[in-house]
Amino acid sequence: MANGQMRSVASLIMVLNFCMYVILLGIGGWAMNRAIDHGFIIGPGFDLPAHFSPIYFPMGNAATGFFVTFALIAGVAGVASILAGFDNYRSWDSTSRPAAVSSAIIAWALTVLAMGFAWKEIELEGRNARLRTMEAFTIILSATQLVYVATLYG
Repeated sequence: MANGQMRSVASLIMVLNFCMYVILLGIGGWAMNRAIDHGFIIGPGFDLPAHFSPIYFPMGNAATGFFVTFALIAGVAGVASILAGFDNYRSWDSTSRPAAVSSAIIAWALTVLAMGFAWKEIELEGRNARLRTMEAFTIILSATQLVYVATLYG
């Protein structure tokens, strides 16, 4: 593929991934806020519940806390990789490519980790539509981020 075509493919995937990572962060932020607001209330005079977990989420299932936490981390790393990729896109030379590739690989690895928790959450069932949307975005992002890494190498 010609250099100009590869650049246009990379820009399309960067825009797509940026939008999807922002949506992932929005839904993950909602889930984290809801967990903080409606989680366990612990203070003077309150005993810890028998099966207390610091990653308790009032919605979803046992994997939800891990999934949301790692999806938020992957989302932040993904947005950062897109910002590094934008710098590479502007110059499109070998000096900025290593930063873009390394950050994209780290974001992809974290997204694949979050995808693993998404699959576990799907297996356990009992989640709402927002969490299902977040799972779908995470699974799609694991594929599109890999394509983005491949275009940066191309």
